[in-house]
Amino acid sequence: MGAAFDMDGFLAAYDKVMAKWPAEREAVTVPTPFGAAYVNRCGPLHAPSVVLLPGGGGATSASWYAQAAELARTHRVHAVDLPACAGRGTEVPGRHPRTAADLVDWLDAVLDGLGLEETDLGGHSYGGWIALHHALRARGRVRRLFLLDPTMCFAGFRPAYLLHALPSLLRPSPPRARAFLEWETGGVPLDPDWLRLQEAAAGFPSVSKPVTGPRPAPRALRALDMPVLLLLAGSSRTQDPREVAARAAGLLPRVETVVVPDVSHHALPQSAPPELGRRLTEFLNP
Repeated sequence: MGAAFDMDGFLAAYDKVMAKWPAEREAVTVPTPFGAAYVNRCGPLHAPSVVLLPGGGGATSASWYAQAAELARTHRVHAVDLPACAGRGTEVPGRHPRTAADLVDWLDAVLDGLGLEETDLGGHSYGGWIALHHALRARGRVRRLFLLDPTMCFAGFRPAYLLHALPSLLRPSPPRARAFLEWETGGVPLDPDWLRLQEAAAGFPSVSKPVTGPRPAPRALRALDMPVLLLLAGSSRTQDPREVAARAAGLLPRVETVVVPDVSHHALPQSAPPELGRRLTEFLNP
């Protein structure tokens, strides 16, 4: 039996990353059918909204710190911890999401709780998959959609990635989380506070089996008539960026695809390459 999860250590690591957010940041919780959603937000109160979804597992909404200040110059930023993943909010009883439709319902409830009839929407990795499914079913609520190296949207995982991820999934531990991230990012120096948060999140008690599949149907993607910005990690070991770009171009009618060089899947969005910030700003402020 593994060691008991250190919740105090996780919360301390989470708050240390959140200290990198703009000083006026505030946190709120909103009710959903899957428990209370914890939301970090900042930016002008009456500015257009943008909702940010992190990757799965231990990513947490804190991971958007490298983009929060820039986005908050023109938008009211709302970054949400995902259900059944590591997060800062107090656990409130609720059922775990089991399908993509459950996650769409969860995000609808989050938007309702925040009083957002429509919003710009972005997600990284697993959060991108959720954002895309939501945009397909509730497209009247999404003005513009951006996806940072989204997984299971246009292509599958590389087999080597799944093999390296398996030990952390079967028996999560801080050393295994660090080893996996160091492998995927190619040994590039990572923010030590962010890395400690990923380690501290290993074995988070409320994490359940993530919702997997399906990929969005090609017919539905061809009918998605909204601006989409697809930002792909050029050094990703998760999926082949060229394959993802080609499939997205053949399916989405209004997609702009940018391959961000010299950055890996898990280094987004906590890294801040100039190309990423510039493209996001241009896309959200046409």
